[in-house]
Amino acid sequence: MGCSARSADVNAIRRRAFTLIELLVVIAIIGIIIAILLPALSRARQRGRGLECASRMRQVATGWQIYADENDAISVAVQMGREDDVGSNVFFVGNGYHYRPRWYAMIGSSAGFYAFSNPSDDPQFEHSSTVDNPVFLCPSVPWTNARNYPYGYNHQFLGDGRFKNDDGAYGPINFPVRITSIDASRTVLAADCLGTAAGKPVADHTEQLDDGSRHSDRTAKGGHGYALDPPRLTDNCDYADRRSRAPEHRSAPDIRHQQKANVSFCDASVRPMSYAELGYLTGDGGMIEHSGPGATNRWFSGDWSDADPPKLFE
Repeated sequence: MGCSARSADVNAIRRRAFTLIELLVVIAIIGIIIAILLPALSRARQRGRGLECASRMRQVATGWQIYADENDAISVAVQMGREDDVGSNVFFVGNGYHYRPRWYAMIGSSAGFYAFSNPSDDPQFEHSSTVDNPVFLCPSVPWTNARNYPYGYNHQFLGDGRFKNDDGAYGPINFPVRITSIDASRTVLAADCLGTAAGKPVADHTEQLDDGSRHSDRTAKGGHGYALDPPRLTDNCDYADRRSRAPEHRSAPDIRHQQKANVSFCDASVRPMSYAELGYLTGDGGMIEHSGPGATNRWFSGDWSDADPPKLFE
């Protein structure tokens, strides 16, 4: 009886055990399920980053409105011109003074949230300062540099305080601009920005330069990304990189969120938009053209017209 009982127990265990083929089938099924779920999880993560980016851009746009309210309805300038006197280039950014701060940092002087933990009035940090407040950064790209920056400002039409020439004899390009003259719901404030790499084929783009420097061919993603050029440029207008005014060095949005760019408007609304929706023309290899049939500045001009960018010289 004892032997018979043990034999029965062994047979029962054998019946409950998986065979090697059954184990392989289970593993294969699990692998298929994971293969199906991974793309969905990746899309969910991308969507989450896009929503977080939009939330941050909305806060920055609200800060832009607060700045204007406290400065006689004047829209913040993308950056002020370079004065001969170093002291004239230093501005209060809310938690200290900084040398020639860009538009996003100036918002902090009124909005109460600051781009830099430790602003500096030293000219050597004009381009290399690190933006360390996540409100001013896009979670989809690791770009934290003051000049090679993730969000580009509609500098041509909302306020370009840089000088028409290096010595400042001809004054600022387009400053001041009052927000009372702007069609807020149909005027781009800022957008995810690719910087001067936008004028080159996608295959030629190189990685962002965190030290604030720039390649001679301006291929680095995010280079001069703090300034967003409108879709249609002219031979007599400013460029994001005003020291290298050329169609191939133009700036444009970065469609980093599921083939669209997050775009904030002057009424603090944010929406994802494609190049075509914004009025940009794409050329060979994905490069962004500087002009051409169909390119329009309606979303940028401030009054829903296809206006030319402000002229550098009459």
